[in-house]
Amino acid sequence: MRAIASILAALLLAGVVSGCSTGSQAVLDTALSLRSGGSIDDPAKLNPSLRYLRVTSGGSVALLVLGYVEPDPQGPIEVWYSAQRQVLKLQNGRLAGSSGLATEWRRVLLVAAPDWLQLLGSNEPHAWTRTRDVMPGYRYGIEDHLSVARIAPPDNSRYVGEGSRNLIWFEERSAPGTPDADRLPPARYALDPRATGDPVVYGEACLSKELCITWQRWPVAAPGILGAR
Repeated sequence: MRAIASILAALLLAGVVSGCSTGSQAVLDTALSLRSGGSIDDPAKLNPSLRYLRVTSGGSVALLVLGYVEPDPQGPIEVWYSAQRQVLKLQNGRLAGSSGLATEWRRVLLVAAPDWLQLLGSNEPHAWTRTRDVMPGYRYGIEDHLSVARIAPPDNSRYVGEGSRNLIWFEERSAPGTPDADRLPPARYALDPRATGDPVVYGEACLSKELCITWQRWPVAAPGILGAR
């Protein structure tokens, strides 16, 4: 938590120096949106110059704001902050790290993760491997052997907004033979091929068997008929 506090302090200091820091204002706007009256799902409460992520866990809903983007050879890593200083990292639409939660993924390597746009042209499962360090428990270098494949639009997602059945859905499962201690519930992703940049607009995954989250880029884009690009 000290590391996160240091990052936020640096962002706030940068805002004082420059007079207009996107990072510091994002944290402040998130805190205000979560504490103000009414629903945080109201787009009118959002700053249009910022990027938001709607995150759910159990019955809780929060808005996170994009703090910054880390360059990485496997693709840029988006670092999202909540008003409670919880952090989620996303890389190409997949969970690439977390802190401030009951379960933390400290170091995540998504080497050679399949490209979403390539997957759009195939109905066959694609196998790949993720490596992660998990706290608490000091478990390092866990290798998740995964298989991702296209699925029909599910009826039980927590996607908010119209047009969910027009999105393109994928499910990611642990490979057969994965030790029970490392096996997590399946993850699911919804793609909008019209999206600029990362086509993943919604995802759901479990950090542990007890802690599952969903994330959705917010606010929702206007619904429509989607086609591969």
